Amino acid sequence: MSANQTAPEKKSLRERSFKITEHPRYKWVVLSNTTLGILMATINSSIVLISLPEIFNGIKLNPLAPQNTSYFLWVLMGYLVVTAVMVVSFGRLGDMYGRARMYNMGFAAFTIFSILLSITWTHGSGGALWLIAMRLGQGLGGALLMANSAALLTDAFPSTQRGLALGINNVAAIAGSFLGLIMGGLLAPISWRAVFLVSVPFGLIGTVWAYLMLHDLGKKTKARIDFIGNLVFAIGLISILVGITYGLQPYGGHTMGWTNPGVLAALIGGVLTLVSFVAIELKRPEPMMNVRLFRIRPYSAGNLASLLASLGRGGMMFILIIWLQGIWLPEHGYSYSSTPLWAGIYLVPLTIGFLVAGPVSGYLSDHFGARPFATGGMVVAALSFILLIYLPVNFSYPVFAALLLLNGLAMGLFASPNRAGIMNSLPVNERGVGAGMAATFQNSAMVLSIGVFFTLMIFGLQAYLPHALLTGLTHQHVPFQVAKGISALPPVSLLFAAFLGYNPIAKLIGSSILSKLPSKNSHYLTGRIYFPNLISHPFGHGLTEAFIFAAIACLVAAVASWLRGGKYTASDIDPSSPSNEEYERELQGSSPSTAAPVSAASRTQGLDPGSRGLTSD
Repeated sequence: MSANQTAPEKKSLRERSFKITEHPRYKWVVLSNTTLGILMATINSSIVLISLPEIFNGIKLNPLAPQNTSYFLWVLMGYLVVTAVMVVSFGRLGDMYGRARMYNMGFAAFTIFSILLSITWTHGSGGALWLIAMRLGQGLGGALLMANSAALLTDAFPSTQRGLALGINNVAAIAGSFLGLIMGGLLAPISWRAVFLVSVPFGLIGTVWAYLMLHDLGKKTKARIDFIGNLVFAIGLISILVGITYGLQPYGGHTMGWTNPGVLAALIGGVLTLVSFVAIELKRPEPMMNVRLFRIRPYSAGNLASLLASLGRGGMMFILIIWLQGIWLPEHGYSYSSTPLWAGIYLVPLTIGFLVAGPVSGYLSDHFGARPFATGGMVVAALSFILLIYLPVNFSYPVFAALLLLNGLAMGLFASPNRAGIMNSLPVNERGVGAGMAATFQNSAMVLSIGVFFTLMIFGLQAYLPHALLTGLTHQHVPFQVAKGISALPPVSLLFAAFLGYNPIAKLIGSSILSKLPSKNSHYLTGRIYFPNLISHPFGHGLTEAFIFAAIACLVAAVASWLRGGKYTASDIDPSSPSNEEYERELQGSSPSTAAPVSAASRTQGLDPGSRGLTSD
């Protein structure tokens, strides 16, 4: 080699991997990685539900003690609160700095906080606070994954295949929430730390894989971070979600905290803050949340349908866990220690329904549009909730499984086309923030749904449980004054006990009273039969109210889904380009000779200047 010649520059593996973006199979690399990320994030949103008894035993804290209820609720719901609040901001950051980069940061953050959760060393309230803080951090990683995965898929797949890709990804998200139940039931008895450690190897693989293989195909949007908008939005949404969380706790002489002045101030103040947020964002030149996107009818209708569907579905998982762990499984011979695992196994038909219907409906929506499948799915889901109302608390499992399968098929039929319809309606430069906004609606509705379902259940219990407790305990020779005092307690702790798979009767009565009872009565009260029989009738009344609410929410979601219009796909061409005749023709719906110029501002925000926002087939 001559002195004037230089050796070719050696490129890193990541630099060489840029070439894969030109390969027709690159889109499947994006799908496989984002599916792993979403699956991991959603598994961790539910794996804790089943594992809470072992986790609290591990840190030596009684979650049912009145002073510890807030710890229990925040470990349970803190992850959902953070993801709901942060996905919009992280979606906007993805538009600005690269969706692949933000997504990869999410994988790394999720893995780090999973490790930190598993090494909790303190006990009591200190251990609970550590768990809450690390779960909030884990929620940040989950929000980064959720905010950017759909946008990465939409960039990688053509409009004719997005429904299938987003359907597979969405099925993984929903299936993960049920797989988490089974994994929690398997791992928690081995070690509560394994509940968090199980994510680490997948997180490490996903982080390295995403860093080496994923690259941005969309154009980054140059913009300034809207600090004011981010702050106002976070304050408003956090106020509402915190108000819902503390509204579930007793206040004064009331069974719940909805009359608590602090809760009312948080809810009303949060709503007013979000209203002011919309007004602020409409005046900002570079808003955090482009609220003008709601002028696009498929986007606004799809998000409304998603919010209502999440309201109907979100609290259902908790109700089913209470139903199985707290009542049905103990009544059918399962010990309390084994109910977490079997509750997850008996919910498998619901997951199967999602897995079957999701990809198929997503594929079909690529050809026929989202409206018929999303609308039909919500109608069938409402029917399944109505049928569940007529199911006795002590049901026959084949009938229960059939209704779960029907509900899973219906939700899968809705979820994939609806998500594809939302993403297809977004201009290319707004996909990150648009996906974040959609995830915010869905995740916020999940928290709100938990609040609504728990409230309906507690109201149902309050109407019938005190009398059942008083008569049931006195019949077992518990002194009248003791039984009367127990029957006057707020039913929320009994509902949480059923949710956690506990029999709280021994702690409520006290060892001194139990020791004076005949051994036959003492064993019956503390065994696996008495508590499920005690709450089954009052639980049935609350169950009816909860399922009626879910059915109504699904029917309204069906109407919203139908209003989206026919098949619609926004242009894949960057609307910020200075000369974009194809984009202008699409928005105007006219021929090149009659198309009027589209303003740069309208192109940048990806909106129809006439605010039509819809092209129907």
